Amino acid sequence: MPAEAQIYSWRDAAGTLVVSNRQRTSAGGEGSTYAVRGSSEIRTTRPAARVDGRFDDLIEQHAGTHGVSSALVRAVIQAESAFNPRAVSNKGAMGLMQLMPATARELGVTDPFQPADNIRGGVTYLARLLTRYNQNVELALAAYNAGPGNVERYGNTVPPFRETRDYVRKITERSAPAAAPAAPVIYKWTEIVAGLPKIRYSNIPPRHIAFEVVGGR
Repeated sequence: MPAEAQIYSWRDAAGTLVVSNRQRTSAGGEGSTYAVRGSSEIRTTRPAARVDGRFDDLIEQHAGTHGVSSALVRAVIQAESAFNPRAVSNKGAMGLMQLMPATARELGVTDPFQPADNIRGGVTYLARLLTRYNQNVELALAAYNAGPGNVERYGNTVPPFRETRDYVRKITERSAPAAAPAAPVIYKWTEIVAGLPKIRYSNIPPRHIAFEVVGGR
C-alpha cells in the first residue's frame, strides 16, 4: 500500500537524520536544513510554515497511541506539507501527511484535509511500517514513499530507483567506527622536598630518577 508521499532521507555529515520531500541531488548538496520542534536528532530541508504548535496535541496523542516518536511525525509533516493541512501534491497526495486517496481509504480516513483524521491515518501507517521493519526509520520512510512491496522486492533495502539512488547510498553506506583515543601515559615518582617525600604525577617522565607507569598505554 504505497503512500506515494515522496519522503526521502539521509544522514548529514554530523550523523543527523534529514527528512525531505525531494531527493538529494549530490553529496553534501542538500543545502540548508531546518530544525524540527522537539528534536535535536532530526532535521528537514523544508522550514515549517508556522511553528505555533497548533497540531501538537494531535501529534502527541496519535504518536503516543502508536508508540511513534512525535519528533519523527513532525519531521514527516514538515517535509511533506510544511504544516499546511490543505496541501496537495502533483500526484494527488493530500493533507498534512500527504496521503494518497487509496491509502486514506485503507486507513479509514474520510477527510484527508481534516488534521485529526489525516494525522491519525498517517501515524497509523507510519507505525505499521516501523513495526514491519523492526524500527528501522530509513526503511520505514522508504516504504512510506515507495510502498513495502518495492522495499521487499529489493531484499528489504531502500529501492534503487533513479530518484532515490543517492538516498540508497547514503543510508546503506557505513563508515568505519572511529578508533577510541589512547589513554595518556601517566608517570609517578617520589621526590624529597625539604626532607620530606612528595609523590609527583606527570604525563612526561622525569629525568634521572626512578618512576613507575600508573596509567595509559
